[in-house]
Amino acid sequence: MAERVLKKVCLLGDGAIGKTSLIRRFVFDQFDDRYIMTFGTKVVKKMVSMKKDGRDLEVTLMIWDILGQRMHDPLHAAYYQGASGALIGFDITRKETFDNMREWVAAFRKASPNSHLLFFANKSDLPNWEVTEEQFNDLSKEFGAPPMLTSAKMGKNVEESFAEIARMMC
Repeated sequence: MAERVLKKVCLLGDGAIGKTSLIRRFVFDQFDDRYIMTFGTKVVKKMVSMKKDGRDLEVTLMIWDILGQRMHDPLHAAYYQGASGALIGFDITRKETFDNMREWVAAFRKASPNSHLLFFANKSDLPNWEVTEEQFNDLSKEFGAPPMLTSAKMGKNVEESFAEIARMMC
């Protein structure tokens, strides 16, 4: 019989980087390229089965899709409470979203200092990258967060990203 575990994970990053699209791809295996701004937060759940340290686990991920506007930082801190981890990302075709990663990490760490981090570079299927893999890997090493090149549109590394953060949190 598998051990059941419940974990809260936040998806963070600037607006329009594809957070909602990643969740929709992971939970429903759907993609819609129409941009719909997230207001406040949305919570969805999905169960992931895995083996960890010889144990069978059924991990229910409570996935918090948090609005990407930094002007709401005081509100964000309340959303981060109780999180075991966060996927923090950027749009690889918009360097300013990469440049804001440290601020997202700092805000999350302030509210949830011992949580696990995984970084994602979304929209990696597009050709006009403004951030190199080397820059992304350097930032990931700085924070000890595994890097994932993702594409919600193509489904690239979406399942793998959520599975990895689930393993880290257990």
